[in-house]
Amino acid sequence: MKSLNEDLKTGQFRQIYLLYGEENYLKKQYRDRLTKAMIPDGDTMNYAYFEGKGIDVRAVIDLAETLPFFSDRRLLVFENSGFFKSAGADLAEYIKNMPDTTYFIFIEKEVDKRSKIYKAVKDKGHIVELPFQDERTLKKWILGQVRRENRQISESTVTYFLNKVGTDMENIQKELEKLLCYTLDENAIMPEDVDAVCITQISNHIFDMVDAVADKKQERALHLYYELLALKEPPMRILFMMTRQYRILYQVKDLLKKGYGRKEIATRAGLHPFVAGKYMEQAKHFQSRELRDVMEDSAGIEESVKTGRLTDILAVELFIVKHSSLYMIPGSKGRSNP
Repeated sequence: MKSLNEDLKTGQFRQIYLLYGEENYLKKQYRDRLTKAMIPDGDTMNYAYFEGKGIDVRAVIDLAETLPFFSDRRLLVFENSGFFKSAGADLAEYIKNMPDTTYFIFIEKEVDKRSKIYKAVKDKGHIVELPFQDERTLKKWILGQVRRENRQISESTVTYFLNKVGTDMENIQKELEKLLCYTLDENAIMPEDVDAVCITQISNHIFDMVDAVADKKQERALHLYYELLALKEPPMRILFMMTRQYRILYQVKDLLKKGYGRKEIATRAGLHPFVAGKYMEQAKHFQSRELRDVMEDSAGIEESVKTGRLTDILAVELFIVKHSSLYMIPGSKGRSNP
């Protein structure tokens, strides 16, 4: 990102940029900043945008060969094209000898570094990976935005805020704007302000519910379930998300047994590093066998609903009651805590 910022600062641009990675917010930010810096606002004659797979490479080349109209450059932006996974060979050959007045910006989620087009872009342009940002970077970013508004927020409140709204930077930005507006007449942002206006992400709500189940806090687990129902979340979607959480916990627990650290676990499990840390902590409350039993029970609950033996609301409620109970329900599997 430092090199991107330097290019934007100096106005000395590479002919091709490839921005890829999981962090959509940063990709969009740099896409827009580069576009605005390279092409004047409203210059539709020298700008073209392509999105999705199935882009006609011949049409792209024809446009790229066209000289810019009363401008120094022509800019073509491609988003989620799939060129860097397959079907980019023809464009890779063209890139080697493309006109000096034509510029490309590629925005992709995943790339194959062995592909011809990746190598062609690397030789002629600038490749920047924009992955999920770690907890330290997110906190620094939030603190910076708050301070620019001449407001104060403690690090513990920032952590509380992240636990509530999640680690997606687009959502963080949206929730932070609400928080700043809500505290317009206040000097400091407090946890109660976060509770007042910020929306808890469903994934975090599910995380709290699984926490409550693990700690055998049945009343708390059911309260969170009823809250989700009040928010019009379908019971079977709640069950699906809970099962997904248990599946991730099972994977994280297995990786912990193998001696992996947070960074490696985040990569292998496809998690944000901050979220991976939360899963690592939560996994300590479960045995691997217990997690397997829960996932098996989930499949049984789903079958009961599909065959009409139980209503969906009751089925998920029974699932939560069973696994948050201090005592074993007769005929059930798993640990007991007399």
